[in-house]
Amino acid sequence: MKYTLRQLEVFLATARNENITRAADELAMSQSAASGALRDLENQFSVQLFDRMGKRLQLNELGRLVRPRVAALLDEAHELEHALARHAEVGHVKVGATLTIGNYMAVPIMARFMSENEGANVSLEIANTRTIGRKVADFELDVGLIEGEIHSPELEVIPWRGDRLTVFCAPDHPMAGREALTDEDLLAATWILREGGSGTRQTFDRAMHGLLPDLNVLLELQHTEAIKRAVGTGMGVGCLSEVALRDAFDRGDLIPLPVPHRDLARSFYFILHRQKYRSAGVDQWLKLCRETTGLNGTMEAADGA
Repeated sequence: MKYTLRQLEVFLATARNENITRAADELAMSQSAASGALRDLENQFSVQLFDRMGKRLQLNELGRLVRPRVAALLDEAHELEHALARHAEVGHVKVGATLTIGNYMAVPIMARFMSENEGANVSLEIANTRTIGRKVADFELDVGLIEGEIHSPELEVIPWRGDRLTVFCAPDHPMAGREALTDEDLLAATWILREGGSGTRQTFDRAMHGLLPDLNVLLELQHTEAIKRAVGTGMGVGCLSEVALRDAFDRGDLIPLPVPHRDLARSFYFILHRQKYRSAGVDQWLKLCRETTGLNGTMEAADGA
């Protein structure tokens, strides 16, 4: 590029003032610096933009032709400078979320994000924890929202909020209505679970330490709704996030089964690449996630969970 923005600013100021001294004062420059900038601009293109009449500089035909284009270019440059200085350009954010978060929590946050940031856009990819972690590490996603623990030197893992898995069954299942399940009940049950690599399965396997090799796992499915439907038909017992089950419990379609002696608590996390620039859009997305829960598909104020 053969010109600088400063040279264009001197050109416009001179056009307004028709005097290089007044142009220099307007731009807080010395007269010699302003004169040099204007001279360099004209020499770069071997043109003359002003007619010189003593100390007065008046735009010639070429100067009048380029003046509106220079003004428009500088306006855009100033807008960009303002946006960068205030870190306010939100733009497009690529979010990855695990199934529970993506299906039950992310969409209300997306709606609020776009309503509060004119021109902003969010793309949402839903997959299991392992896949989301890989895509954040490969710079394919700006931020991940995950249910499981992940360990990678490339990723920054930030706690978000708490969650708990709940064992459940159909209302007519033989175990329905029990005050609490024992280890013998857990071993006798037929299980319908999430697949390996998911955060939900990771938490379940950890909670069932000591029993895991002997559990009767009938099905491993990738989608929470498929598990809920299978359990609802009486095929077996499931274990999913309370976030995914609340509506079904409220309707009476499924029944929670307390397992107080097994630790089914877990955390949700944000994951970010340590070397990737964190844009204003990502910062705004994280802020909204922390402010809201959206447990029932609605936006609710977070209570520090």
